[in-house]
Amino acid sequence: MATNPSVIAPLRVKDLTVAYQKKPVLRNVHVEVPEGKLIGIIGPNGAGKSTFIKAVQGLIPVASGETEIYGKPYKQARKLVGYVPQRESVDWDFPTDALDVVLMGRYGRLGWFRRPGKADRDFAWECLAKVGMADFAHRQISQLSGGQQQRVFLARALAQEAQLYFMDEPFAGVDAATEKAIIQLLGELKQQKKTVLVVHHDLQTVEEYFDWVILLNRRVIAAGPTPEAFTPDHLQKTYGGRLHIMGNQVLLTGAAPKEETES
Repeated sequence: MATNPSVIAPLRVKDLTVAYQKKPVLRNVHVEVPEGKLIGIIGPNGAGKSTFIKAVQGLIPVASGETEIYGKPYKQARKLVGYVPQRESVDWDFPTDALDVVLMGRYGRLGWFRRPGKADRDFAWECLAKVGMADFAHRQISQLSGGQQQRVFLARALAQEAQLYFMDEPFAGVDAATEKAIIQLLGELKQQKKTVLVVHHDLQTVEEYFDWVILLNRRVIAAGPTPEAFTPDHLQKTYGGRLHIMGNQVLLTGAAPKEETES
């Protein structure tokens, strides 16, 4: 779905192709997203969802294509971007505490040669408080539960004060309290007119959580407002024989290959 051409889109991707060991993972991906939306990136394992959000941030090489963040190349607009990676991709044994992890989110604004000041530390505390982790500020990250670790990374993203956020499976493996905290945070970001793209697996909650979706399986199957794009026909094209729709229930059957990424 095209957006108003007079408005600069938070993210515009044109003809993006990514290959690992000469095997295409994404082919000619073209998408433009509107501002101030919660956007779910939906698709089966191996569809290239994580690859997509890494590629548009320049975290992995691309074979071809262009990406613009608010009309500029990513390198010129990186201060506008916040990122929450998959929890499994992080070295949680690194000797640092929760507060220091959140302070890392300030370096994009400070530059790597300036140390965070009192205002930055106070803001990091505020970010931890927003995700219910202020009491764990000086706890080593290796001593936190999976849900607590995820909240810390969400707080780090908040500390970046970004306009565009990428979150890679933030709901994966978290407890109910953390899931509730994430949903509340997403709602607050939307109220602030932030744009958030979330890699998401639970098809049952897509319509509840997101007002815009990208259905992806190596290429974009559909993209647009959830009522228009998240349809049985588009889902069937995205998931193929692994998807069955029974009334209001969307069921996945059979095993799918693991997503091909470098991480």
